Amino acid sequence: MSSVLRSSHSLEGKTIVLGITGSIAAVRCVELARELMRRGANVHAVMTDDAQKIIHPEAMKYATGNHVITGITGAVEHVGFCGIGGRASILLIAPCTANTIGKIAHGIDDTTVTTFATTAFGSGIPIMIVPAMHESMYNHPIVIENIGKLTELGLEFINPVLEEGAAKIALSDEIILRVERALCNKTLAGKRIIITGGATSEAIDPIRIITNRASGKTGIELAHEAFRRGADVTLVHRGCMGIQGICEFSVENASDMTGTVLEELGKGYDLLISAAAISDFTIKPSKEKIKSGKEVALKLKPVPKLIREARTKYPDLKIIGFKAETGISVDELVKRARESMEASSLSMVVANDVSSGGMGTEDNEVYLIDSSIKRIAGTKQEIAAEIMDRVEALI
Repeated sequence: MSSVLRSSHSLEGKTIVLGITGSIAAVRCVELARELMRRGANVHAVMTDDAQKIIHPEAMKYATGNHVITGITGAVEHVGFCGIGGRASILLIAPCTANTIGKIAHGIDDTTVTTFATTAFGSGIPIMIVPAMHESMYNHPIVIENIGKLTELGLEFINPVLEEGAAKIALSDEIILRVERALCNKTLAGKRIIITGGATSEAIDPIRIITNRASGKTGIELAHEAFRRGADVTLVHRGCMGIQGICEFSVENASDMTGTVLEELGKGYDLLISAAAISDFTIKPSKEKIKSGKEVALKLKPVPKLIREARTKYPDLKIIGFKAETGISVDELVKRARESMEASSLSMVVANDVSSGGMGTEDNEVYLIDSSIKRIAGTKQEIAAEIMDRVEALI
């Protein structure tokens, strides 16, 4: 395997056959292969003749460190990887043209990629398809019918991004996340988790707002990690990831976030993770822009606490809270976290002192506090994984 810097071990020990067909999006496959490898995967590329007109096989050999399959030989490569007992963990066809989708749907295997697909079908190896084509082709009723047929047969599709008249290949981050969910242990399958993340903002006037420094990265990483492990995930935040399979609500202020979460909880959830830095105060906004150049006094009034509202309305709900403090000792941080746990009957509190970092950064140092205390320092993805390890035992 070509040497790469690991970003995680989520695909450690997995063999991914990357089927590449004749879409211009094939130029993205070097990046995609490398990102899969950074998560521990062993990637083998299979290319159609048309794909080789767009990206040279040597580029994929460089990217993967493995021989690129450009034709079926006496070594019966398709059987070795995708036959019964084959080496492949998944066949990922990215990009996949309308032509290849149609051939797979009708059992035609006249290219390397379609031969691999036919073989994987017969052996039960998962197949994931990432379409890329002109939007008019993607809208063709027969293409839509073929996608529906293959979906019913158990193939997984990652929808394209529709823009500029094209059905563009999905972003690599989304493809990787979907592959991780397909191949990782489904330790949270059947569990419903709602997560809040990031900052909220309160309007001062039609232009200005009051907010805080929270970036929302922790909430996003928690949503990703729960999704990897098979959970049904809802994320309530100010942003929009647009990841297929993760339900998102975009909210602006504290009232919107609290109202959205309380309403959504009524649909039945196993866990609330309240990671958002929700505004503690709101104001009555001016209907017109406040003129600059003079002092302005703002009257702040406290807003209801989401966790308290959720606990009152859903007394049996399991809740994980976050506690951010500044300039205090670890003992005092733990003490305040435990007070929050007792006050709202929380299952766990994630606490940290943000005066030394954490807000808006890629890394953080936190304390996971339940019946025990554990210090975690690392990337927010690593911290999210540690939290989800606790969640598995909790729900």
